[in-house]
Amino acid sequence: MEIKADVSLRNLLKEIFGYDTFKGQQEEIIRHLMSGGDAFVIMPTGGGKSMCYQLPALISEGTAIIVSPLIALMKNQVDAIRHFATYNGIAHVLNSSLTRAEILQVKKDLTDGITKLLYVAPESLTKEENVEFLKEINISFFAIDEAHCISEWGHDFRPEYRKLRTIMQALDKKVPIIALTATATPKVQQDIMKNLNMVHARCFLSSFNRPNLYYEIRPKSEDVVKDIIRYVKSQEGKSGIVYCLSRKKVEELAETLKVNNIKALPYHAGLDSVTRITNQDKFLLEDVDVIVATIAFGMGIDKPDVRYVIHHDIPKSLEAYYQETGRAGRDEGEGNCILFYSYDDIQKLEKFH
Repeated sequence: MEIKADVSLRNLLKEIFGYDTFKGQQEEIIRHLMSGGDAFVIMPTGGGKSMCYQLPALISEGTAIIVSPLIALMKNQVDAIRHFATYNGIAHVLNSSLTRAEILQVKKDLTDGITKLLYVAPESLTKEENVEFLKEINISFFAIDEAHCISEWGHDFRPEYRKLRTIMQALDKKVPIIALTATATPKVQQDIMKNLNMVHARCFLSSFNRPNLYYEIRPKSEDVVKDIIRYVKSQEGKSGIVYCLSRKKVEELAETLKVNNIKALPYHAGLDSVTRITNQDKFLLEDVDVIVATIAFGMGIDKPDVRYVIHHDIPKSLEAYYQETGRAGRDEGEGNCILFYSYDDIQKLEKFH
């Protein structure tokens, strides 16, 4: 898998993605992965984590298996990769939303060796038929995105992520692993590395300072909805996300914004997958300005020009707050992060736990 000396990574970056330079530690991480080393990457939202596995996947022999927690996130990245390629088979998703015919097409492209990136949800990877099939495929490396989902100490623990090590052992491929996250305390970091058996992994830790984001805390009054409407109207034509803790509040607030002539849509795990994907695409394509969402929205969503993130409710943890506000200003333009705070919300959160 080692990169040939005569191949310039920067030339490939320009040729495939159109970027002149790498961000931060991207080039160092890619070279380490391509020399066969395991990598643990902690990089802030907007830091360019996905490039650390997308570029090496495209220029390596075989298929990279990218484990990702959300169907919306996977679809978003596959669409982006296909945009740069001449054929759709270069990147695929394998998850529960596919029809039988679509699954057969994915497997054919993998067998034919034309797929460079296969995005899978952990629950799809645990299916025995998929494990057996992947045993026959030439795999270049494993990338575990949103790796904090592995840790019970993390803010977004997902039990199916704990099974990844067992599955990778069953596949019996002696290939590198790259684990990536934007939020991992030292305790979470140790837990992830232990669980994935990445004992000799090299850690790449980037600065978490986002100088283009402006944080503001406002008192939460009975008129909080009016305050949000007023702010959103002052940002007309700009993209924004409003986070709420409950699905019910998401639906109510999205409806209220619409009544006030604001182009807004809801997004939460209670909506069917077709509606979620449709609403996400409308936001990405700027048919709507605002998405009102629970934490289910945003993990890995790559819309660079989100200008503001509003929290109607206080998030469950500081890591969650960092992750959610990190959706703003990924294009390095100004991003405003407004949190409506009340002590009552803290008491409600404590009851949740």
